[in-house]
Amino acid sequence: MLALAGCVSQPQRAPAPAALTGTALAAAAARVEAREARVRAVARLDFSGRVALSNGREGGNGRIEWSQAGDGYRVVLSAPVTRQSWSLAGDAAGARIEGLDGGPREGRDVELLLLEATGLRIPVGAMAAWAAGIRADAGAFGPARLHFDAGGTLVRIEQDGWTIDYQAWQPADAADAEVPRLPLRISAQRGEARVRLIVDQWALGAAPAQGG
Repeated sequence: MLALAGCVSQPQRAPAPAALTGTALAAAAARVEAREARVRAVARLDFSGRVALSNGREGGNGRIEWSQAGDGYRVVLSAPVTRQSWSLAGDAAGARIEGLDGGPREGRDVELLLLEATGLRIPVGAMAAWAAGIRADAGAFGPARLHFDAGGTLVRIEQDGWTIDYQAWQPADAADAEVPRLPLRISAQRGEARVRLIVDQWALGAAPAQGG
């Protein structure tokens, strides 16, 4: 089980979804499609920040660094106070976790690997996409349902049994022709499993992610 000491502030309420129809709904959906195309065109996606994980009974907080290039990922969770940390690296073929009691562990199913090692359910395969405010691969995670606020901003994705709420986004002037606005506060929940993420820094580029 995680024993991370960190600081993730209390979650903010996500803007309430609005019942958009007609032209407004079509325009919001078109903006999502355009954002997704721009994010998926980036070869590498990195973010760092703070995370809180819970299974309804136990959990932990800490710093998170995530690097994703295609199916390949490397995730490091660490506690600034206790200096305890563990890392996860893998791709579609499997994953390896290091830093937990008992030594390194490997498995083909990364979510099962983490559940058995930490008692926490973490949607690793979809998390980079959801963190970036886009739908995860429908072939692997099923269809997604999108919700918008009255202004047409994406405030929720429902996919694979998870509800992902977007509580804050980068300001409009953070976007440019190549990089769209990205989320800063995300809360994901499936049953008792919860992931709360505060992103301090985003980096999108062309270099491949480093392996474990």
